[in-house]
Amino acid sequence: MSTPPVIAVIPARYESSRFPGKPLADKTGKPLIQHVVEQVRQAKRVGRIVVATDDQRIFDAVRRFGSDAVMTRTDHPNGTSRIAEVVAGIPEDELGPAGVVVNVQGDEPQIEPRVIDELIDGLLAEPADGGAPMATLASPFAPDEDPADPNIVKLVVGHVDGRARALYFSRSAIPYHRDAPPPPEARDAHKGLLKHPGLYAYRRAFLLKYVTLPPTPLEQAEQLEQLRALEHGYPIAVVKTHTRHHGIDTPQQYEAFVAAYKESLAGK
Repeated sequence: MSTPPVIAVIPARYESSRFPGKPLADKTGKPLIQHVVEQVRQAKRVGRIVVATDDQRIFDAVRRFGSDAVMTRTDHPNGTSRIAEVVAGIPEDELGPAGVVVNVQGDEPQIEPRVIDELIDGLLAEPADGGAPMATLASPFAPDEDPADPNIVKLVVGHVDGRARALYFSRSAIPYHRDAPPPPEARDAHKGLLKHPGLYAYRRAFLLKYVTLPPTPLEQAEQLEQLRALEHGYPIAVVKTHTRHHGIDTPQQYEAFVAAYKESLAGK
């Protein structure tokens, strides 16, 4: 049986309350969105990359550096909905219902190509009948990451028939060690906790179904759209890996990325 095709779709919005114009920030000599695309290009499993945007400036920038971009509606509630619009427009014979769609956030210029391939392999390993229709990542915390930070999403993982499955995602540190919680400054404060890098892979048919599902209470409380799948009874496969990549949410984080990028060039 041939391997289903894989497409990576990168949603990119110009408007951002904390960092307007983030995808086009270019203090490295390249717009931020180009760094993301170049990382994804190095993933061996990805056959096509598309940037999904509702802003002409981002569309034009992506075309200038030679990548594919699609203009989408402006009223999408989240990135998954924007991606689904792009995927719905791809001919059935190019992707098919079993094709894999990878959701790569447009603000992660340091995402490792290795973890993209690991995620895709994890979803492709799921049984066609009765397996999980989507997959995501789990990683131990890095020593400099704070589990109490609500911007770093946490998850707990269970196992069904030997396969890792997401039980819950939260902005709170879970699980909570009731009897002996380590103090935040303890060296083992991270022990047993897993962070959730915001990377997803879906079977095409499920992605198009997912966006028709009504939002759910836990999803709305945590503001984590992946909880919608769990609340509607769909399993999420989990690929355990080690990753240090961070998304860029603020100008300060972008400045840190620029400094690290320039330092890496100086070392070559």
